Amino acid sequence: MSSPPLPDGLVAFVKKDCPTCELIAPVLADLDRASSLTVFSQDDPGFPSIPGVRDDRSLELSWRNSIETVPTLMRVTDGAETDRIVGWSVDQWRDFTGIAELGDGLPEHRPGCGSLSVDPEHADALEAAFGDGLRARQIEFATAEDPFEAMYDRGWSDGLPVVPPTPERVARMLSGTTRPADDVVATVPPNLADVTVEKIAINAVMAGCLPEYLPVVIAAVEAVCTDEFNMHGVLATTMGVAPILIVNGPIRNEIGMNSGMNVFGQGNRANSTIGRALQLVIRNIGGGVPGEVDRSTHGQPGKVGLCFAEDEEGSPWTSLAESLGHSPDVSTVTVFCGEAPRIIFDQMTQDPAGLTESIAMVVRNNVHPRITGMDTIVAICPEHMARFRDAGWDRERFETELTSRLEIEVDGILRGVDGVAEGIPTGLGFEGATLPKVRSGGLLVVHVGGPAGLFSSTFGGWVSGPMGSVPVTKEIVR
Repeated sequence: MSSPPLPDGLVAFVKKDCPTCELIAPVLADLDRASSLTVFSQDDPGFPSIPGVRDDRSLELSWRNSIETVPTLMRVTDGAETDRIVGWSVDQWRDFTGIAELGDGLPEHRPGCGSLSVDPEHADALEAAFGDGLRARQIEFATAEDPFEAMYDRGWSDGLPVVPPTPERVARMLSGTTRPADDVVATVPPNLADVTVEKIAINAVMAGCLPEYLPVVIAAVEAVCTDEFNMHGVLATTMGVAPILIVNGPIRNEIGMNSGMNVFGQGNRANSTIGRALQLVIRNIGGGVPGEVDRSTHGQPGKVGLCFAEDEEGSPWTSLAESLGHSPDVSTVTVFCGEAPRIIFDQMTQDPAGLTESIAMVVRNNVHPRITGMDTIVAICPEHMARFRDAGWDRERFETELTSRLEIEVDGILRGVDGVAEGIPTGLGFEGATLPKVRSGGLLVVHVGGPAGLFSSTFGGWVSGPMGSVPVTKEIVR
């Protein structure tokens, strides 16, 4: 909204609870007698004791005119500001007003005080009240209603308490991005509802995010709403898969993400709430509600939210994002449709070739030993990574070696072999051949985890390719 025009002439913003404003009260009285002066008082319309003081206790005009310090003296012509000075300086005020003896006997300089309009106690409420305005429908609860219970009863929760998205909290969340609040980010399945930056911010508040997390959540929403990721299919499948978020680039450290000990677990606010915010958007905007469109047989904890950062600094290899063609100076989020992590336990193997085979043994069993052509995350812990580092292996060598060990002999996974009906159908011409366990381009390798413990992990994927889901990486825009 545009600011209403100020009266022409000199305009001062003051507050009584400011020693500098109290100090210059006689100066304001002199200016009132000598020129056209309008004073707006932020906390007491009786201060200063001159006629015509305007009441700005709502702080609307202070906020609209970007008053950061009081006293502020402005010059207004035809309703528009042409100049201003802040604080008290004898020389500046004399030059500004053209009154040579203004402020005789007063100290030469005082810096002034912070405006009430930028005080954290008021800033969020002012932004919510007088900013561009929130467009989402506001719902009023009855006085006796507990907002936490009310939000749960209305189906806005993932089963855990959510933070009430008050206008003040949403306005504060929106400060985390430069994107306009009404910017449509994506069309969210399954209901194919448009989601704006504001609506993502609302769900980020509910999830417990800080404003600086919002750009990551926005990028994740963009990624899962692509045709390639196929969020509708991810919801509708009875398999227990969910979006897994991997964050790379400078933003990991800037917002304090965890890439080390307990990286897939609880305890880090950014990791926990970013993934949760994405899932709340899918639920509350897209309509992806368990038992309705979400048909998972068992589900998994990742359906509440699973997000982590790669430990780039501790890795001898290029990062996941770099391997996908992104600069290390650019922050990205990669979304992967996967099952819950499973542990790769190997405390004995020292040589990199043997350790690669050990990892391959676990990956071959992802989802089921007879399922091939899947996407897979391999998360290598620091102690296992040391084996590859010490032997001089790079990412390319490891991925090549692992891929070669993930070629599966079809004859051992045909339907009916060993009495197991699951497997590759006979009669398709695959007998005697091999098939890849992991789809070409579907192997994502990351370095994460605590400094102690010989436990790496793997996440099996869902159906790959056009009929399923493929990983999607988006750059994070502030």
